Amino acid sequence: MAIDYSILTNKKVDPNSVIPVRDQILQIAVYDEFEAYETYSRIIEKFGNITPFINIKEAEAVHYSVLIQLMQKYNIEVPINDFSTAIINIPNTIIECCELGVAGEINNISMYNNLLSFAVDSDIIDVLFKLQAASYNNHLPAFRNCVFNHYNNETTSGINQDDIMQRMQEYQDILNNVMSGNIDESFISSLFSKLNMSMVGGMVSGGAIIALLNNFLTQNSKDEE
Repeated sequence: MAIDYSILTNKKVDPNSVIPVRDQILQIAVYDEFEAYETYSRIIEKFGNITPFINIKEAEAVHYSVLIQLMQKYNIEVPINDFSTAIINIPNTIIECCELGVAGEINNISMYNNLLSFAVDSDIIDVLFKLQAASYNNHLPAFRNCVFNHYNNETTSGINQDDIMQRMQEYQDILNNVMSGNIDESFISSLFSKLNMSMVGGMVSGGAIIALLNNFLTQNSKDEE
């Protein structure tokens, strides 16, 4: 059965597709991990072996390897890693790459929420939870800290505080929806456009938002304890 690359690109299971749900789950997951691995690889090619990209790149390789093992177990076709030869637009600065990493990892977490809502096999559920936890507990904080540390060293003079607070509220709404699972394509689009702060301006407001993200994740962890 041919792989439906439109489903892989949308990163959501289509229960009405002729492709079995189990196949979709694993193909979507591995395709997303391919994309992350190749994106971080291109960043390293451009800027050198910088952290946190060098460590997270290796983790992504482990992630897709584990998924491929599951696909082999269930005799599921592995999609072609066409990201290895595709043109991937890499930002011009490291800070922009870190912001891209923040958005990408939150997108990844949201994707796993969707996949887990359809998974029924215990071994697949276990792997998906572990991969999502790696993004939430390790990758996202690493990129978040990269951005926060950068903006924390920037001057705050001449910035409209009302604009900062307004953007903070926008991010709070997005993050609340991400972590509750109430997220769709419009939220993902908004996430990428808003989190890539250096590209659209507002350097200090960007730092304020990442600080908010830091507080949000910390509070979320305390609530789960």
